[in-house]
Amino acid sequence: MRTTLTEENYLKALFHLVDNEGKVTINELSKFLNVKMPSVNNMMKKFADKSWVIYETYKPLIVTEKGRKEAALVVRKHRLTEMFLVKKMNFGWENVHEIAEQLEHVHSTIFFDKMDEILDYPKFDPHGEPIPDKEGNIIAQDLQRLSNCGVGETVIFASVTLSDDAFLNYLTERKLLLNTKIKIIKIENFDKSVTVEVDGKREVLSRKATEKILVKK
Repeated sequence: MRTTLTEENYLKALFHLVDNEGKVTINELSKFLNVKMPSVNNMMKKFADKSWVIYETYKPLIVTEKGRKEAALVVRKHRLTEMFLVKKMNFGWENVHEIAEQLEHVHSTIFFDKMDEILDYPKFDPHGEPIPDKEGNIIAQDLQRLSNCGVGETVIFASVTLSDDAFLNYLTERKLLLNTKIKIIKIENFDKSVTVEVDGKREVLSRKATEKILVKK
């Protein structure tokens, strides 16, 4: 039986919220989806019937391997769509999320496999997030927040933790794009804002921004 739009939204939330032990709480899901707790409980009971989660009252959910794969395949559709919109339709990376939200619920596997082929099997989406393969496998990345880096370090902008339009526009205006080198010039003691150098130009980034920028050395 095909997954419903609502089920896919819950699956995607599980993908984003699950911790390293495969656990997530009902409360976390409720806040993330802005859905009341009783509704989340009811949906998780259905997920348990499908063996996507292990559900016990008053305990964190445990996402099963089957559930992890189902969630990853929803995310695969979303991230492939974003990449297609950027690479083949010339959308800006700040304009693709909402469209991908709609197209990710298309059920045709052939459609997304063809999209993958046309894109030459990309490993990452336009925001630097890894794209799960057809089996739901995902590349592990060794990234850290820019806010955790020190003065004098030069790092490469690899991904963002939150790809909302306002933040992506903020980065675009400052010409902070993926794979650019960022040199940390100064960190303010007062508010932890960071002065960086990109392509010979200096910019001051807020603490909030540096916490959302993921980099590699």
